[in-house]
Amino acid sequence: MDLHALFNLDNRTALITGGSRGVGKMIVEGYLAAGCKRIYISARKEEQINATVEAFGDQVVGIPSDLSTVAGCHYLADAINASESKLDILVNNAGAAWGEDFATHSERGWDRTMDLNVKGLFFLTQALHPLLKQAASFERPAKVINIASIDGLKINPWQTYSYQASKAAVIHLTRRVAAELIKDNIQVTGIAPGAFQSDMNKAARDHSEEVGQNIPYPRIGTPEDIAGLAIFLASRAGDYMVGETVACDGGIVNASLPGNSIDAG
Repeated sequence: MDLHALFNLDNRTALITGGSRGVGKMIVEGYLAAGCKRIYISARKEEQINATVEAFGDQVVGIPSDLSTVAGCHYLADAINASESKLDILVNNAGAAWGEDFATHSERGWDRTMDLNVKGLFFLTQALHPLLKQAASFERPAKVINIASIDGLKINPWQTYSYQASKAAVIHLTRRVAAELIKDNIQVTGIAPGAFQSDMNKAARDHSEEVGQNIPYPRIGTPEDIAGLAIFLASRAGDYMVGETVACDGGIVNASLPGNSIDAG
Protein backbone atom coordinates (compact mmCIF):
# COMPACT_ATOMS: atom_id res chain seq x y z
CA MET A 1 0.00 0.00 0.00
CA ASP A 2 1.39 3.38 -1.10
CA LEU A 3 0.81 5.90 1.70
CA HIS A 4 1.55 8.87 -0.52
CA ALA A 5 -0.95 7.73 -3.12
CA LEU A 6 -3.51 7.17 -0.38
CA PHE A 7 -3.47 10.72 0.97
CA ASN A 8 -2.12 13.01 -1.77
CA LEU A 9 -4.08 15.48 -3.91
CA ASP A 10 -1.49 15.68 -6.67
CA ASN A 11 -2.52 17.64 -9.76
CA ARG A 12 -6.08 18.23 -8.55
CA THR A 13 -8.03 21.43 -8.91
CA ALA A 14 -10.19 22.64 -6.03
CA LEU A 15 -12.59 25.43 -5.19
CA ILE A 16 -12.87 26.44 -1.54
CA THR A 17 -15.59 28.98 -0.84
CA GLY A 18 -14.93 31.29 2.06
CA GLY A 19 -11.29 30.39 1.50
CA SER A 20 -9.76 33.73 2.40
CA ARG A 21 -9.87 33.27 6.18
CA GLY A 22 -10.69 30.95 9.08
CA VAL A 23 -11.37 27.28 8.44
CA GLY A 24 -11.41 27.83 4.67
CA LYS A 25 -7.92 29.31 4.68
CA MET A 26 -6.69 26.41 6.84
CA ILE A 27 -7.98 23.96 4.22
CA VAL A 28 -6.33 25.95 1.43
CA GLU A 29 -2.97 25.60 3.18
CA GLY A 30 -3.51 21.88 3.69
CA TYR A 31 -4.56 21.23 0.09
CA LEU A 32 -1.49 23.05 -1.22
CA ALA A 33 0.72 20.90 0.99
CA ALA A 34 -1.08 17.79 -0.26
CA GLY A 35 -0.30 18.59 -3.88
CA CYS A 36 -3.22 20.52 -5.40
CA LYS A 37 -2.06 22.21 -8.59
CA ARG A 38 -4.62 25.03 -8.41
CA ILE A 39 -7.03 26.24 -5.76
CA TYR A 40 -9.75 28.78 -6.41
CA ILE A 41 -11.08 30.70 -3.44
CA SER A 42 -14.11 32.95 -3.15
CA ALA A 43 -15.36 35.49 -0.65
CA ARG A 44 -17.32 38.71 -0.73
CA LYS A 45 -14.45 40.97 0.35
CA GLU A 46 -11.87 41.42 -2.37
CA GLU A 47 -9.20 42.75 -0.02
CA GLN A 48 -9.31 39.55 2.06
CA ILE A 49 -9.04 37.43 -1.09
CA ASN A 50 -6.07 39.45 -2.33
CA ALA A 51 -4.25 39.07 0.99
CA THR A 52 -4.71 35.29 0.94
CA VAL A 53 -3.62 34.99 -2.70
CA GLU A 54 -0.54 37.05 -1.91
CA ALA A 55 0.27 34.84 1.09
CA PHE A 56 0.02 31.55 -0.82
CA GLY A 57 1.21 32.45 -4.33
CA ASP A 58 0.22 31.78 -7.91
CA GLN A 59 -1.41 28.40 -7.27
CA VAL A 60 -4.28 30.19 -5.50
CA VAL A 61 -6.74 32.20 -7.60
CA GLY A 62 -9.30 34.50 -5.99
CA ILE A 63 -12.77 35.25 -7.35
CA PRO A 64 -14.96 37.67 -5.35
CA SER A 65 -18.60 36.57 -5.27
CA ASP A 66 -21.72 36.70 -3.14
CA LEU A 67 -22.92 33.13 -2.77
CA SER A 68 -26.08 34.07 -0.89
CA THR A 69 -27.77 34.56 -4.28
CA VAL A 70 -28.30 32.14 -7.14
CA ALA A 71 -26.86 34.75 -9.48
CA GLY A 72 -23.70 34.88 -7.39
CA CYS A 73 -23.40 31.10 -7.50
CA HIS A 74 -23.75 31.11 -11.29
CA TYR A 75 -21.21 33.92 -11.59
CA LEU A 76 -18.62 31.90 -9.66
CA ALA A 77 -19.37 28.70 -11.56
CA ASP A 78 -19.07 30.53 -14.89
CA ALA A 79 -15.72 32.02 -13.83
CA ILE A 80 -14.36 28.57 -12.96
CA ASN A 81 -15.75 27.13 -16.19
CA ALA A 82 -13.97 29.83 -18.20
CA SER A 83 -10.60 28.61 -16.90
CA GLU A 84 -11.07 24.90 -16.19
CA SER A 85 -12.44 21.93 -18.09
CA LYS A 86 -13.08 20.02 -14.84
CA LEU A 87 -13.17 20.48 -11.07
CA ASP A 88 -11.90 17.72 -8.81
CA ILE A 89 -12.87 19.11 -5.39
CA LEU A 90 -15.51 21.56 -4.17
CA VAL A 91 -15.40 22.63 -0.53
CA ASN A 92 -18.57 24.52 0.41
CA ASN A 93 -17.23 26.48 3.36
CA ALA A 94 -18.71 29.98 2.96
CA GLY A 95 -21.04 30.71 5.84
CA ALA A 96 -22.57 33.32 8.09
CA ALA A 97 -23.74 33.36 11.70
CA TRP A 98 -26.39 35.44 13.45
CA GLY A 99 -27.26 35.80 17.11
CA GLU A 100 -30.43 37.53 18.30
CA ASP A 101 -33.01 37.06 21.05
CA PHE A 102 -35.92 34.79 20.22
CA ALA A 103 -38.50 37.54 20.72
CA THR A 104 -36.79 39.94 18.32
CA HIS A 105 -35.04 37.63 15.86
CA SER A 106 -35.27 39.37 12.51
CA GLU A 107 -36.11 38.18 9.05
CA ARG A 108 -32.84 39.76 7.90
CA GLY A 109 -30.84 37.56 10.25
CA TRP A 110 -32.79 34.47 9.27
CA ASP A 111 -32.41 35.07 5.55
CA ARG A 112 -28.72 36.01 5.77
CA THR A 113 -27.74 32.70 7.33
CA MET A 114 -30.12 30.46 5.42
CA ASP A 115 -29.35 32.04 2.05
CA LEU A 116 -25.58 31.65 2.35
CA ASN A 117 -25.30 28.51 4.46
CA VAL A 118 -27.96 26.40 2.75
CA LYS A 119 -29.28 27.95 -0.46
CA GLY A 120 -25.87 29.03 -1.73
CA LEU A 121 -24.32 25.65 -0.94
CA PHE A 122 -27.00 23.83 -2.93
CA PHE A 123 -27.10 26.10 -5.97
CA LEU A 124 -23.31 26.37 -6.26
CA THR A 125 -23.02 22.58 -6.19
CA GLN A 126 -25.76 22.40 -8.81
CA ALA A 127 -24.02 24.96 -11.02
CA LEU A 128 -20.66 23.16 -10.75
CA HIS A 129 -22.12 19.70 -11.30
CA PRO A 130 -21.00 19.54 -14.97
CA LEU A 131 -17.38 20.39 -14.08
CA LEU A 132 -17.36 17.91 -11.18
CA LYS A 133 -18.81 15.24 -13.45
CA GLN A 134 -16.06 15.87 -15.99
CA ALA A 135 -13.44 15.19 -13.31
CA ALA A 136 -15.16 12.13 -11.85
CA SER A 137 -14.52 8.47 -12.54
CA PHE A 138 -15.17 5.27 -10.66
CA GLU A 139 -11.43 4.95 -10.03
CA ARG A 140 -11.04 8.57 -8.87
CA PRO A 141 -14.30 10.19 -7.79
CA ALA A 142 -14.78 13.93 -7.63
CA LYS A 143 -15.42 15.26 -4.14
CA VAL A 144 -17.84 17.74 -2.58
CA ILE A 145 -17.16 18.54 1.07
CA ASN A 146 -19.72 20.64 2.94
CA ILE A 147 -18.58 22.49 6.05
CA ALA A 148 -21.35 22.28 8.63
CA SER A 149 -20.86 22.79 12.39
CA ILE A 150 -21.26 20.88 15.60
CA ASP A 151 -24.12 23.33 16.18
CA GLY A 152 -26.00 21.29 13.57
CA LEU A 153 -25.52 18.18 15.73
CA LYS A 154 -26.24 19.67 19.16
CA ILE A 155 -27.68 22.89 20.50
CA ASN A 156 -25.41 25.49 22.03
CA PRO A 157 -26.24 27.93 24.86
CA TRP A 158 -26.58 30.92 22.53
CA GLN A 159 -29.63 32.23 20.71
CA THR A 160 -28.30 31.54 17.22
CA TYR A 161 -31.53 30.05 15.90
CA SER A 162 -31.06 30.49 12.18
CA TYR A 163 -27.39 29.47 12.31
CA GLN A 164 -28.07 26.23 14.18
CA ALA A 165 -31.01 25.39 11.94
CA SER A 166 -28.94 26.12 8.82
CA LYS A 167 -26.12 23.82 9.89
CA ALA A 168 -28.53 21.01 10.70
CA ALA A 169 -29.96 21.53 7.22
CA VAL A 170 -26.45 21.30 5.71
CA ILE A 171 -25.92 17.92 7.37
CA HIS A 172 -29.16 16.48 6.05
CA LEU A 173 -28.72 18.10 2.65
CA THR A 174 -25.28 16.48 2.46
CA ARG A 175 -26.95 13.06 2.76
CA ARG A 176 -29.56 13.81 0.13
CA VAL A 177 -27.19 15.30 -2.42
CA ALA A 178 -24.77 12.44 -1.79
CA ALA A 179 -27.48 9.94 -2.72
CA GLU A 180 -27.96 11.72 -6.05
CA LEU A 181 -24.41 12.55 -7.08
CA ILE A 182 -22.84 9.19 -6.24
CA LYS A 183 -24.47 8.01 -9.48
CA ASP A 184 -22.02 10.32 -11.27
CA ASN A 185 -19.01 9.18 -9.20
CA ILE A 186 -19.16 12.40 -7.16
CA GLN A 187 -18.85 11.72 -3.44
CA VAL A 188 -20.43 14.21 -1.06
CA THR A 189 -19.43 14.35 2.59
CA GLY A 190 -19.36 16.92 5.38
CA ILE A 191 -17.27 18.19 8.26
CA ALA A 192 -18.76 19.60 11.46
CA PRO A 193 -16.02 21.71 13.06
CA GLY A 194 -15.98 22.60 16.72
CA ALA A 195 -13.78 25.32 18.20
CA PHE A 196 -11.38 26.78 15.64
CA GLN A 197 -9.99 30.29 15.58
CA SER A 198 -11.99 32.40 13.15
CA ASP A 199 -13.90 35.65 12.91
CA MET A 200 -17.11 33.61 13.21
CA ASN A 201 -15.94 31.90 16.42
CA LYS A 202 -14.65 34.85 18.39
CA ALA A 203 -14.60 32.88 21.65
CA ALA A 204 -12.09 30.40 20.25
CA ARG A 205 -10.18 33.21 18.54
CA ASP A 206 -9.90 35.51 21.55
CA HIS A 207 -10.08 33.09 24.52
CA SER A 208 -8.56 29.88 23.17
CA GLU A 209 -7.19 28.56 26.47
CA GLU A 210 -10.44 29.15 28.35
CA VAL A 211 -12.52 27.53 25.62
CA GLY A 212 -10.08 24.64 25.33
CA GLN A 213 -10.36 23.80 29.01
CA ASN A 214 -14.04 22.92 28.51
CA ILE A 215 -13.41 20.46 25.68
CA PRO A 216 -12.89 16.73 26.42
CA TYR A 217 -9.56 16.87 24.54
CA PRO A 218 -8.65 20.14 26.23
CA ARG A 219 -7.60 22.47 23.46
CA ILE A 220 -9.16 24.20 20.48
CA GLY A 221 -8.64 22.88 16.96
CA THR A 222 -5.54 23.66 14.94
CA PRO A 223 -5.14 24.18 11.18
CA GLU A 224 -3.65 20.68 10.98
CA ASP A 225 -6.78 19.18 12.56
CA ILE A 226 -9.23 20.57 10.03
CA ALA A 227 -6.88 20.35 7.05
CA GLY A 228 -6.02 16.74 7.84
CA LEU A 229 -9.66 15.69 7.81
CA ALA A 230 -10.37 17.69 4.65
CA ILE A 231 -7.39 16.05 2.93
CA PHE A 232 -8.59 12.61 4.03
CA LEU A 233 -12.07 13.15 2.61
CA ALA A 234 -10.74 14.61 -0.66
CA SER A 235 -8.07 11.95 -1.21
CA ARG A 236 -8.16 8.26 -2.09
CA ALA A 237 -8.25 7.54 1.64
CA GLY A 238 -11.78 8.94 1.84
CA ASP A 239 -13.22 7.31 -1.27
CA TYR A 240 -15.59 5.03 0.64
CA MET A 241 -17.17 7.86 2.63
CA VAL A 242 -20.54 8.84 1.17
CA GLY A 243 -23.05 11.19 2.81
CA GLU A 244 -21.27 11.18 6.18
CA THR A 245 -20.63 14.33 8.21
CA VAL A 246 -17.68 13.95 10.57
CA ALA A 247 -17.42 16.00 13.77
CA CYS A 248 -13.96 17.53 14.21
CA ASP A 249 -14.35 18.91 17.71
CA GLY A 250 -12.14 17.28 20.34
CA GLY A 251 -15.05 15.22 21.61
CA ILE A 252 -17.65 17.92 22.29
CA VAL A 253 -20.47 16.09 20.52
CA ASN A 254 -19.64 12.48 21.32
CA ALA A 255 -17.51 12.52 24.46
CA SER A 256 -18.98 15.25 26.68
CA LEU A 257 -20.42 14.08 29.96
CA PRO A 258 -24.15 14.66 30.56
CA GLY A 259 -24.84 18.06 32.04
CA ASN A 260 -21.81 19.74 30.52
CA SER A 261 -22.62 22.77 28.42
CA ILE A 262 -19.80 23.67 26.08
CA ASP A 263 -19.91 26.68 23.84
CA ALA A 264 -17.32 25.92 21.21
CA GLY A 265 -19.02 25.52 17.82
